[in-house]
Amino acid sequence: MRAYECVYILDPSLEELAVKEKTDRFNEIVTSRQGIVHQVDLWGKRKLAYPIEKRFEGIYTLMRFSANNEILSELNRIFRFDDAVLRHLIVLDENQESAKKAEAPAGTGGVE
Repeated sequence: MRAYECVYILDPSLEELAVKEKTDRFNEIVTSRQGIVHQVDLWGKRKLAYPIEKRFEGIYTLMRFSANNEILSELNRIFRFDDAVLRHLIVLDENQESAKKAEAPAGTGGVE
């Protein structure tokens, strides 16, 4: 499994309970497929750099997790078809990767 960061922007008109339900659902997608959610950070409502679907604000959330390719494709699919998700981006978490290599026992060269 590799470490990833995911930032997704939700519709600003969602109620607090709906935002929590969405976040829990996305976390459950990762954990139900043997992935590990390390951190979920709700940044709250922020002004967008440019309008998306005539919206000028969005609810930003950062999720750090470890997963395999199957989980990534499922998350991308769910994000694409969920109308409440305005944008999403999943990238490799380089900080987590370098931390894993630094923690590797001497002589292994950080190879997994």
